[in-house]
Amino acid sequence: MKQLIIVTGMSGAGKSVAIEALEDMGYFCIDNLPPILLQKVVELMETTDGQMDRVGLGIDLRGKEFFDRLVAEIEKLRDHSDLALEIFFIDASDDRLVTRYKETRRAHPLDNEMNLLDAITKERELLDELKGRATHILDSTNTSAKELRGMMFDKCAGENRPAFNVNVMSFGFKHGVPIDADLVFDVRFLPNPHYVDVLRPQTGLDKPVSDYVLKWKETKVFYAKLYDLLKYMLPQFMKEGKSQLVIAIGCTGGQHRSVTLAEKLVKDIGEDFDFAIRAVHRDAPVKGSENEKD
Repeated sequence: MKQLIIVTGMSGAGKSVAIEALEDMGYFCIDNLPPILLQKVVELMETTDGQMDRVGLGIDLRGKEFFDRLVAEIEKLRDHSDLALEIFFIDASDDRLVTRYKETRRAHPLDNEMNLLDAITKERELLDELKGRATHILDSTNTSAKELRGMMFDKCAGENRPAFNVNVMSFGFKHGVPIDADLVFDVRFLPNPHYVDVLRPQTGLDKPVSDYVLKWKETKVFYAKLYDLLKYMLPQFMKEGKSQLVIAIGCTGGQHRSVTLAEKLVKDIGEDFDFAIRAVHRDAPVKGSENEKD
């Protein structure tokens, strides 16, 4: 069944954060969609082959000339038997909304017609019927953006879909450190297969190379300490709200030691955690491996 999530609510309450969270969960998202186009989006969901099975739409008073039609358009969607529709209403107290507008110095969608507090009151009246049809109401009054994002993940990620992705990247320092790496580990101190003639043309995906790298005491001690560190850190990154983590393992050329350890990390992390994880070998002529749990 296809999934459609409509995110609406009070201006300044955090709808953009909610939409960004849906994007990180793999939803095809459109923000500030005019309600008149809702049916067109559903038609696209029905005709595209798996590309729009999970869609998130942000709809608010920025499209106020069409907003009066929103409730009627939503009622039409309920007739689709193969469409799971959810409506998230993001709310916050009037005092908190006023504070946020003053902090950001943004104009309220209705502010050109009245003062800020009156605009918020008027917006509540316009959204009252829609709020009554919401399947989820999230109050962000005392919630940070990170916490609101976590609430969206709790509601939408699902038990079988990991919300946290780990990329383990091997690389060679002589080609430069990856600019997108969150954690970088230098393994150039480990014994180097490059100096073994028969191993030089191979990579860390070849068993003779991986056996050579992993047999040394230095490697075993380092890997045990590294893995113990990552076992602690990965859940902390996930709790912090990070959706993707890049762990970079670097050796001199990015072909032997770093590839071996990246592959081992993917295997071991995949066995111990329910994360989507894959190895990416930037500088070695090989393809990375994956351990993605659906």
